[in-house]
Amino acid sequence: MPKSPALRRKGEDLGFRTGTGFFAALVVLLVAGIAFVLWRESRLSIAKSGFNFWRTKTWDPVSGEFGALPFIWGTLYSSFLALLISTPVALGIAIFLSELSPRFLRTPLAFLTELLAAIPSIVYGLWGVFVLVPLVRKLEVLTPAWARSLPLFSGPPLGVGMLSAALILAVMIIPFTSSVAREVLKAVPATQREAAYALGATRWEAIQVALRYGRTGVIGAVILGLGRAIGETMAVTMVIGNSPQVVWSLFAPQYTMAAVVANEFTEAADDLYLSALIEIGLVLFVITLFINALSRFLIWSVNREVKAQAPKAAAVPAPAPEVA
Repeated sequence: MPKSPALRRKGEDLGFRTGTGFFAALVVLLVAGIAFVLWRESRLSIAKSGFNFWRTKTWDPVSGEFGALPFIWGTLYSSFLALLISTPVALGIAIFLSELSPRFLRTPLAFLTELLAAIPSIVYGLWGVFVLVPLVRKLEVLTPAWARSLPLFSGPPLGVGMLSAALILAVMIIPFTSSVAREVLKAVPATQREAAYALGATRWEAIQVALRYGRTGVIGAVILGLGRAIGETMAVTMVIGNSPQVVWSLFAPQYTMAAVVANEFTEAADDLYLSALIEIGLVLFVITLFINALSRFLIWSVNREVKAQAPKAAAVPAPAPEVA
């Protein structure tokens, strides 16, 4: 007996829901599988070093002493410094393309900005070695003596170091942040800007209204750029100097977690050395999850604030009309 159309539609809906749920669960299983493999392969290093692996600075494979603090410091320092440099530039690009750019320039400029995201990191690294590093070296040489006495600018003028790494990371994450922020601003309803103009706002004040309305998406765009910076390997490896030390100096060579794994993985001569490198990958994985969780918390907080303000705005009574 053939099934009725209602039963057939119900079965198709159940099959569609089950299939999409399976693919969603597959992502969770994939992340859990990566975490499990990293933990399993790094158990030897975890058993030997414990939390000292996170807290100590000594990285000596010959004597079997492994401390990942310099690599954690270099990764976070370079990433947040790049975020500090790139965020104003990326938001400026997004605002210009979505609000101010002439129509005939908008598409080519957006294409060229997004093209930066398609350039391989090794090409960025070569550009950094041959163009950026000499420019940074000249900047370091021209730095006044009084500034070089400060911890932030101390060190020999080598060109390779934290400043070069942060600049190249900033260039690499600008297209990600600007593209997402531009789409967020384009999605802001035109009524938001029109209401601002109706109240006598200037062009800049209307743009501020649009930014405030889409601030959740803008925060997501910035966090996306941060995630891109934390995991970058080759370009940073070629310009950061690869010296495991914990210093504030922008001119000093330093190291990142991704760079040390890329440089030393093929040189691991014993099981403990290999396990320590895999544990660095595990630490990078944990930091990435923490930053993503923090970003979700920030977005949730902003959304909660918006929802809390909406009933208050709706509860404000309209002014009574004046009686002649």
